[in-house]
Amino acid sequence: MTQPLVECVPNFSEGRDPAKIKAITDAIEAAGGVQLLNVEPGIDTNRTVVTFVGSPDAVVAAAFAGIARASQLIDMTKHAGAHPRMGATDVCPFVPVEGVSMQDCVALARTLGERVGTELGIPVYLYEAAATRPERRSLSDIRKGEYEGLAKKLADPAWAPDFGPAQLHAGAGATVIGAREFLIAYNVNLNSTDKAHATDVAFALREKGRVARTGNIAPYYARGTKLFYREGAFPCGDCAFVATTYDDVRAHCEKEHGYDLDALLRANDLSPPAVVGKNVYRPGLFKACKAIGWYVEDYRRAQVSINLTDYKTTSAHAVLEASRALAAERGLVVTGSEIVGLVPYQALRESGRYYLAKQGRTLGQPRGDVLRAAVTSLGLADVAPFDIEKKVLGLPSFAANALVKRTVHDLVDEVSRDSPAPGGGSVAALAGALGAALASMVANLTHGKEGTEDRDEEVARIADEAQRIKDELVTAVDADSEAFGAFMSAMRLPQTTPEEKARRTAKMQEGLKIAIEVPLATATLSRDAMRLAQRVAAIGNANCLSDGAVGVQIAFAGVRGGLWNVLINLKDIRDGAYVADKRAACATLLAEARAIETETGASIDARLFALIDAKH
Repeated sequence: MTQPLVECVPNFSEGRDPAKIKAITDAIEAAGGVQLLNVEPGIDTNRTVVTFVGSPDAVVAAAFAGIARASQLIDMTKHAGAHPRMGATDVCPFVPVEGVSMQDCVALARTLGERVGTELGIPVYLYEAAATRPERRSLSDIRKGEYEGLAKKLADPAWAPDFGPAQLHAGAGATVIGAREFLIAYNVNLNSTDKAHATDVAFALREKGRVARTGNIAPYYARGTKLFYREGAFPCGDCAFVATTYDDVRAHCEKEHGYDLDALLRANDLSPPAVVGKNVYRPGLFKACKAIGWYVEDYRRAQVSINLTDYKTTSAHAVLEASRALAAERGLVVTGSEIVGLVPYQALRESGRYYLAKQGRTLGQPRGDVLRAAVTSLGLADVAPFDIEKKVLGLPSFAANALVKRTVHDLVDEVSRDSPAPGGGSVAALAGALGAALASMVANLTHGKEGTEDRDEEVARIADEAQRIKDELVTAVDADSEAFGAFMSAMRLPQTTPEEKARRTAKMQEGLKIAIEVPLATATLSRDAMRLAQRVAAIGNANCLSDGAVGVQIAFAGVRGGLWNVLINLKDIRDGAYVADKRAACATLLAEARAIETETGASIDARLFALIDAKH
């Protein structure tokens, strides 16, 4: 069963003193039950982003420990940095990872907020999914005025904190705690030292957009003349249309440009429809995207600093490609980009797949190759090294002692020893994985070659699907040995009393079913690999004919090996209906696999002998 896992990403207003940063992270780790994943200090921002994961209760305890230590070490009256901030612990979000919901994280945020407010006397605001009112969902809205304006904000009843005293904590400021989806802190690097250049690009990207202008707006939009709403003249921020009423321009924006003008103006602190005399605004290119421009002395260049608040809505590669186009229009060059903190595996994978497609390659590449394509194409190593193993959250991996991490020689030796696992089930899974790998190889060697245009779409699909099957079967190599281990553990249970005997028998039956389901999945996936190898052998690169044939044959071994491991355990199952169902499934799989193997073998042999005859 998956253990509940929560990510916490507190941002501390200290990025220059390693001793203070370590003292804070030491306090987090000392709380126990969490894994510190990343510590990313910034000298120019004078801010450190810390990432750790753990069980819900452990994460709350660790977050409190870090906040408490930061309040002792950081003096906000002396703090200065490029990043907006209002407290020693500026923001502390909880992010659901595994086995927890967003509402679970909201509850954690409120538990922590109450404790910080009560025990530390620090004003706490709740944001995003934990917000207590709509106007407090946005972090930028809460943080407006920053630390320097905090005393005035706290004196306003409308900005009374959700927890803690409504008065300034001089040293620690205030803390914003919340629950949100995974946020990617993403910076785009420019070949410029001018912050204004980065700001001009940032405003074109971000969801809340910018003040609309006219006249001298190319190449730098900020140089144009501002547009204002006037009585009887309500301009559209996106085109030359001018309405006589606010309602008309709002309807125009929705119909012609597809956005909610009311929401856009509220995001920019206006109160529609009372907008006469106020700036006209135009939206940016991307939803779920926040951006500002700044200059980073450490890198000696300007950066577009971006928060992607929902990477499933707006991806890093989409923003980067738009940034490259915007930069080129302004005579600038994007030299690369930077991810601060961690990035979800799926987000980086999708970027890699995007760039592979742009290169005209299939998406059926090993996952490591896909991730490296993303890192290279996004330019993530432009200003600092990018370590995939450390920076990617949720990266599929294997235990240090996993069978599949051994050398081929070591694995073969391990199979040969006098232990029942790894055995035929693990070897069957490996055979199926090799069959799928060969199918992908032939597809990749066929795709994009001269004369294959009519087949490229199909072979690209085969390559992608074969990689998925290959990855699942590689995982099954160890899963099969683990499944057998569950049965052996049940065998070792005590059986002194009738109750113990009954429990042991029940656990053995459960273990047998696990030992059946894993190889049955192996057989099913290997059958699927056979189908792909058969098809690509028929339509693929003629020089790879034998490779496709071997793919079919070795995947057939995966089917047979998987089924034999099912059947040898099925005989000991006492559940008659279960036995009948699995026996029928095995018979069907075997018939399908035999048909593919027989048909492919005859076809490949005939073609190969014909090639020999044609030459001689």
